[in-house]
Amino acid sequence: MASEKLDPVTGRMTTGHEWNGIEELDTPVPRVVLYFLAAGMLFAGIYWILMPAWPLGWTYTKGLLGADQREVVARQVDSATAARAQWTDKIMTASFSEIEADDALMAKVRETGQALFRDNCAACHGINATGGPGFPDLTAKAWLWGGNPETIAETVRVGINSTNEDTRVSQMLAFGRDEILDREKINEVVSYVESLSAPERGDAETIRAGREVFAANCVACHGEDGKGKADVGAPDLTDSHWIYGRDRQSIYTTIYAGRQGHMPFWGGRLSPLDIKVLTAYVHTLGGEAP
Repeated sequence: MASEKLDPVTGRMTTGHEWNGIEELDTPVPRVVLYFLAAGMLFAGIYWILMPAWPLGWTYTKGLLGADQREVVARQVDSATAARAQWTDKIMTASFSEIEADDALMAKVRETGQALFRDNCAACHGINATGGPGFPDLTAKAWLWGGNPETIAETVRVGINSTNEDTRVSQMLAFGRDEILDREKINEVVSYVESLSAPERGDAETIRAGREVFAANCVACHGEDGKGKADVGAPDLTDSHWIYGRDRQSIYTTIYAGRQGHMPFWGGRLSPLDIKVLTAYVHTLGGEAP
């Protein structure tokens, strides 16, 4: 049977419970805790009366103040939209050249365009738009389909080799895998292609042989001078910007196995305004637009 007694140290009575020689004091709850508990209950009661609080099936108690956070958010959104319309309307009605000539509009384009780019494009092209293996550097101005803003906007809208019915379509043939060229001829054309951007590479005889292979198989897309054709998305082979690498092995792999890059279409996800802002942003990356 529990036995209560006075604790000589604290002067409080014990509860009579003991565990391994440790006795439990009958200590009351501090008054400050009771005060805070009472204040919390009072606040909750007042809040339930004044503010929306209790669910009632398909509705809820409105509260005496009639506060509605949905209405507050809707007003904030409407206010932000009205403020944004001051420059978005100009973006939609102005030409790309007019936009790029307007410093105030371009400040908005760089701010909003950067956010759009990082949310939608950076996964492939990199946060600084400098690309990587298999993805073009957008700051280099080496456009596969043409570098004017209207063309860029169309590429963003329909994609490349995407599921959009109007998508841009481009494919590099697999000359080796499909047995169009043998290994010797592939090596010859690799030497010639290398010489287009790095004349010091390769020997003259192999380059001459490669030029003949190139003329017979590659000029339809890349042109006789190797500078590419924007109407089919064929890259310029004479510059220093290579999507899949410019070393000999990378060029050989491209010719042997072919390439078919993919860019999703954004017309179904981004609004016409977003596409125009994103286009203006991308067009001016890396300095002045051409």
